[in-house]
Amino acid sequence: MSGEIVWEYRVPQNLRQYTNPGFDVEWLANDNILFVLPRNGVYEINRDGGVVWTYQDKKVSHDADRLPDGNTIVVWGGGDQIGDAQVKEVSPEGKIVWSWYARDGFNKLPYKDIYDDGWTHTNAVTRLPNGNTLISLRNFNFVVEVDHVGAVVATIGEGIFHYQHDPEVLDNGNILLANHQKPHRAIEFDTKTGEIVWQSAGFERYIVPVRDADRLPNGNTLITGTTRVVEITPQGETVWQLRLKGVTLEGLEAARLGFYKAERIGTHR
Repeated sequence: MSGEIVWEYRVPQNLRQYTNPGFDVEWLANDNILFVLPRNGVYEINRDGGVVWTYQDKKVSHDADRLPDGNTIVVWGGGDQIGDAQVKEVSPEGKIVWSWYARDGFNKLPYKDIYDDGWTHTNAVTRLPNGNTLISLRNFNFVVEVDHVGAVVATIGEGIFHYQHDPEVLDNGNILLANHQKPHRAIEFDTKTGEIVWQSAGFERYIVPVRDADRLPNGNTLITGTTRVVEITPQGETVWQLRLKGVTLEGLEAARLGFYKAERIGTHR
């Protein structure tokens, strides 16, 4: 919390080109670290930096989550085409046991001719407690919930979300995400009423693009921008921040450099 580095892992030199788009990382329950090297693969390392598991696939980017059964769910949105699977669930042995193709529901107007660094540029996935899967289709400006056979059971945020990043379902059932409608904000969306029930103030240039927003146990929100990670109260007061000292990133440079995601992990699991 004081900004001191207590542990770090340096990506090997031969892999450092694979950090865009979507250099995701998460702390696992076994104290290992799971991370995505976009357009290269997914890696699990121990605290000594040793690779204990890997799934090599050039069609991964943005997000990977370890599921309770030991499988890993991954996203492909960094150049995806209509024929690609945007989400894959992989067993510990590296076998694809489930996949989702956006083409099954969206290979039609007005979606089929969209393209911006990929067809859908899918950038996040979450397996929900009911067994369904929440998927963020960035280029379509909405999030979908799909069932176990891949059928879309809900389309969320259409007409409100814009190039959304990292949606998370809160305990109250609302969705919190980083929204790229200018000015960039973190927004909380009520899926029942279809309304925004909370939003951060629009951030100045130093934090654009906003990549991630997490609701903390104390009710505050942790927001990740390009050069700063800030914790704000519901009223918008900044109570903590970590910043890249003396660094300003703009335009396309900002999109591929700086912070991507941050998670408050505390001192103990």
